[in-house]
Formats: sequence, C-alpha cells, structure tokens
Amino acid sequence: MIASESHLILDEGGSASGRGAWVHPDHKCAELAIQRRAFVRALRVPGPLDTQTLTERLNSYGKQVNGSK
Repeated sequence: MIASESHLILDEGGSASGRGAWVHPDHKCAELAIQRRAFVRALRVPGPLDTQTLTERLNSYGKQVNGSK
C-alpha cells in the first residue's frame, strides 16, 4: 500500500514508486493497523488516511474465498 494525498492505495504488484506498507489480507490485521494508525506512521503522512479502498478489497477477498460474488 502507498499513500496518495490522503488516500490509502493498494499496490498489489508492489511496483509503485514511493514508500510502502504491508498488511496481511485479513480483517483483524487491517482493523488493528487502522486503530493503531500504523499506516500513517509507516507511510509517514501528516494526517489521517482514507482506508475505504482497503476495507472494500478485504470484503471482496472474503466473498472470493466463500465462492459468492
């Protein structure tokens, strides 16, 4: 993941330039990282990040694993 302005952007290929952060594709890990402001610290951004993209992606992973669309 990388930060662009105040948005957290997924970089699944790991090829985007700039400082990145990594988290397990698991709701508990992501929620804990958000609560602890781990992305803000790891990406060295001055303010809060919009984490909606991460939440939506994790929700889609759960649907793929369960076989539903």
